[in-house]
Amino acid sequence: MASVLLYPRDHSSLAQGEAMKKTLVITLAAVGATGALGQQPQTPPAGRLLASNCFQCHGTDGKGSGTFERLAGKSSNEIYNELREMKAENKRGEIMTIHAVGYTDVQLRAIADYFARQR
Repeated sequence: MASVLLYPRDHSSLAQGEAMKKTLVITLAAVGATGALGQQPQTPPAGRLLASNCFQCHGTDGKGSGTFERLAGKSSNEIYNELREMKAENKRGEIMTIHAVGYTDVQLRAIADYFARQR
């Protein structure tokens, strides 16, 4: 009697349910694959992730915030030399020194190059 309550005598509805599940899985897999192939991850411009730490004071993409110097569009060498100078001076407690000493020279160059390309 319990089997009658749990499983209908007509097993065609069970087969339909299984077929629907398979169809759903295949459809979701196809949609997922299409979406994944259609949208390639974008790599941020070189130096942007490193430079993003500067955005708080110097504005998004270094375009200035009014209080702090605009970095966007300045010469890469000028920015790099200023950062290297701040790093070398190693003045305790100064915010730019604290930031500059946290980067390698290669990273400082990437930051400088990034801001120089911004307009």
